[in-house]
Formats: sequence, C-alpha cells, structure tokens
Amino acid sequence: MESQGINGNFTQANVEALVVAIFKNESIKDPALKELDGLTGGQISAALKSEEIKGEAGETAMFRISSANGVKANRVLVVGAGERDKYKAADVAVASGTAARYLRKCNVKSFAILSRSNGEAIETVQNAVQGAITSQFELDKYKTKDKNDKAITKVVVCIDGAKGSDIKAGIARGRAIGDSMNFTRDLANEPPNILHPTEMANRAQKMAKETGLKCEILDEAKMRKMGMGSLLSVSQGSEQPGRMIVLRYTPEKPSKKKGELLALVGKAITFDTGGISLKPGENMDAMKYDMSGGATVLGAMRAIALLKPSVPVLGVVAAAENMPDGRASRPSDIVTAMNGKTIEILNTDAEGRLVLADAVAYAEKEGATTIVDMATLTGAVIIALGDQNTGILGNDQNLVDQLIASAKEAGEGFWQLPVSPEYSKQIKSDIADIKNIGPRMKAGTIMGAVFIQEFIDKAKWAHLDIAGTAWADAAQPHQAKGPTGVAIRSLLKFIERSE
Repeated sequence: MESQGINGNFTQANVEALVVAIFKNESIKDPALKELDGLTGGQISAALKSEEIKGEAGETAMFRISSANGVKANRVLVVGAGERDKYKAADVAVASGTAARYLRKCNVKSFAILSRSNGEAIETVQNAVQGAITSQFELDKYKTKDKNDKAITKVVVCIDGAKGSDIKAGIARGRAIGDSMNFTRDLANEPPNILHPTEMANRAQKMAKETGLKCEILDEAKMRKMGMGSLLSVSQGSEQPGRMIVLRYTPEKPSKKKGELLALVGKAITFDTGGISLKPGENMDAMKYDMSGGATVLGAMRAIALLKPSVPVLGVVAAAENMPDGRASRPSDIVTAMNGKTIEILNTDAEGRLVLADAVAYAEKEGATTIVDMATLTGAVIIALGDQNTGILGNDQNLVDQLIASAKEAGEGFWQLPVSPEYSKQIKSDIADIKNIGPRMKAGTIMGAVFIQEFIDKAKWAHLDIAGTAWADAAQPHQAKGPTGVAIRSLLKFIERSE
C-alpha cells in the first residue's frame, strides 16, 4: 500500500474517495465539513439533520460528489468517531481502518483521510497509516477460491499546516508498526502443521536478517545443557522439538541509561492439546493461537528494528508443542528449571508458565533489568476481563503504571490484577519447591503470574495475559476477525517513553 501525506486542502488529493471523521451530534460548522457538504450538494448536512447518521463510533455513510470543481475524488465517506472530547490520536487508526475496509468492499482503491485529531502530526499520521494497513489483513491466506482480492493501494493523510518532515516520519512509523502487527497476525493465523517451533524459529531468523537484528536459536541440546528442564518438559511429548528464539536489538546511539536492558519474553506454544491433561475437543482448534505471545514479541522486535529507538532490547521466545504421547510429562512429575528450582507438575495443561519460567530466567541471566512477558496464559483472564482488557501483573508498580499508561495512549486496555506473598503461598508444593497450579477455581490468572515471578531474581517484571485479547471472535468495522496483534503498539509506546 502506497502512503502519502499532504498539509494543504485534502480535497485536491489524487484519490477516488475523501474520508472525514464526524463526531456525535455534530452539525456542519467546521470549514472542512462545509466544503465537503458543498461538494455533495448538501447531502451530508441533510443526513445529519435527519439523523440518518449520528456520528456514532464505527458508523459509515457514503455520498457521491455532485459538484467536482476540479476535485479528483468522486465520493465522500463519513466515518463516525463518537464523542469529540474522547477522540484521541489512537482513534485515528480505528477511523482509518474502518474507512479502508468499507471502501475496499466498494472496490475503491485509494482514499484521502482528514483525521480531525488534535494530536501531534507525527502520531496522527502514524495512526492513520497503521490503521489502513492493519485493516487489510484477512484470514483467507489458504483459500483457493472466494478469496478477497480487493485491496486499498493508496492512502493519503491530510494534516493541515503540518511540517513535511513530520508527515514523512509519521508515514514511516505507521508502516513499520502496521506491517509488524500484520506480521504477528500472520504468524498467529498459521495452522500448526505448518508453524511448529522449528518453522517459527526459521521465520524469526529470516525477519532478523531483513531488519538487522541479531538472532540466535537455542535447540533442545543447548537448552538441556543450560538446565532448562521446565521448558523441555513441555516439548518432550511432541515429535516437534522445542526452540528458544533469541533476538537482540542494539541501538547505534544508545541512551544514557547504562546497564539497563529491556527484555520482551513470549510464550509460543504452537499447538496446545493440554498434554496428558487433555483438553476437551470442542474449540481445541483455537489452540493454534497459543503462540500469540511469542508472535507478539517477534512483531514488536521487527518494529523496534525499523523504528530504531535508543534503548537496547532483548527478545526471547519460548517455542514448544504440547502433545500427549508416551514421552509426555505426567501429572505428578517433578522437573528442574534453569534457575535450579524444582517444579511439581500437577496439570500438563498449565504448560505456558513452564516454558516462560526458563525464558524469563534466561533473559535475566543475559542481563535484562526489566522484563515484560506476554502469553495467552489462562482462561481465567477471559472470565475476569473478557476481550476488552489485557490482564497485567508485576513486581514493580512504576513499571506496571508505565505500561498501563502506554497502553491507554496506544488505544489498548490493560487492567491490573494483584500479586502478593499470600498468593505465592498457594503454589508451594509438599514435595518440590513449587507446583504449577494453585487451588482449583481460584485466582487462576494470578496463580499463573506468581508462578512466573518465582523465576525472576532482581529484575523489574510485568506479565501480560493476552488470552482474551490476542484474537477476536468477530470482525470489527476496522479489522478482521482472528488475530489482533494486541500489545505491540503499547510496548512500542512504552519503549518510546523509556528513551
């Protein structure tokens, strides 16, 4: 998709459609709206007056341009943006994505958008471009017919009076973030017979080579030598060997915060049967998404390599397939993790925390002073928070607060749950150091987090449980159903704040 920006009258853009956001209960007073209303022969004002359109978020209405006056576009699309005082820069991505998906259905290939955001030019352009790019992702990669071949080939973003350099920077950022989110979504959408741990490692290596990241793949022999018995206990039941993917970004001009290293750590169970603690067959197909945390790390690292922040970042992905063969771990097995702690496995379907245990321990051993892990870890977080908020827990309140604030700026929701010694006591084992589950039907998300916390020594740490937000069960006006690429924008905003 070609991306352009203009800082003058957007009606002069060489596109097929003009797009404008309109707010709830708005009348035609804004000069830009007046001009568009004139081009449509008063159709927009008439639709507002009759309440055919109300400006509700996600609402759309198309109007033909009846008086061209040199305007190249032949139609105007109005996109509802909700309450004016609640419309932030991040909402521009939703408006742009909504417009792109609507126009694509009409076989329109190009549009110009007047976002009407009060945010900074770079961020506004970034969000408009990102929204248009991520709106184009579909699930039909493996269809041989009935494939959606329509596409938006050009988006033009108008920020009246903005500096050309800011528009250019915003476009570059939007492309990097949007393409990286779609990279993550494509990984998450892959079927498990194609994307097993080795293939995921291969794709990480290819991406790293393309973007300039350093990449190291730890095979099972290396992990065994390093004492990663917790991770290996998950992969041992599968014919597909486990892998640990390690990506390193080193800035050319590092910030003055010497000795600090941020690690992004992701769970990548490429398919989760539950192991010997076998899951019910119904909806098990969704367990191909159980590698979404790892895919998020890979997408975030891709964007980091392109955006080039001044802080170093380590990416660690623990990849395994959880299968129930004769070698699989059994409930009551005891394994030893990389940091020497022993674990009583009471449920082999609580495997994500087992691979993360060795992954966070490895990240800290490699010098990480701040660790953010992400995983589709528990069904309990879906019961607690649904699909609107990602659960966040951590051992450092300032880190948690910074991540929540970053998510809010990025247009994503993080909601904090507690971790405390009282919860940690509930995973103490009678015959090992800890057990991998807590009391039945109690605080499942928290139990997963306090388990991971056992493998953090001194680092500041936060855990993101994205089980409810990593994929959408239904399409939205601005995006397809399926993988969402959640948390990538929030992590990038957090890194930007850390510079």
